[in-house]
Amino acid sequence: MMSYLALFISAFGAATLLPLQSEAVLFSLLALKQQSALFLLLVATIGNVLGSCVNWWLGIKIEQFKHKKWFPVSERHMQSAQKIYHQYGFYSLLLSWVPIIGDPITLIAGVLKENFYRFILMVTLAKAGRYVCIYLLYLGFF
Repeated sequence: MMSYLALFISAFGAATLLPLQSEAVLFSLLALKQQSALFLLLVATIGNVLGSCVNWWLGIKIEQFKHKKWFPVSERHMQSAQKIYHQYGFYSLLLSWVPIIGDPITLIAGVLKENFYRFILMVTLAKAGRYVCIYLLYLGFF
């Protein structure tokens, strides 16, 4: 049970702007062969998707502060990120699994008020796909 909790926390945190790694935790737990691989993949996916939901929610709330002096992102950078998101649309959420760019994409989705159900669908596909690839790597398919 503690292994599932540790995996959930690492997956959740990794999807936020925190510098955490869930892939290594998942791979290690798979190698121990003490838990169901299916449940490990589900826990990692759910934790990672929920972490992305935090980014989406922050994106919705953060826009009200964009004119404050202390706001960490310039208006120009916000407009640039929004332009890119508009160019590729919600399909860009399929890149939410990618390190460095994935978390900001989910944040921008919130800023742009992306439909939450579409957000969940696209992010879940991306995050589950990544964890399935890690499992296949563990099994030696790559």
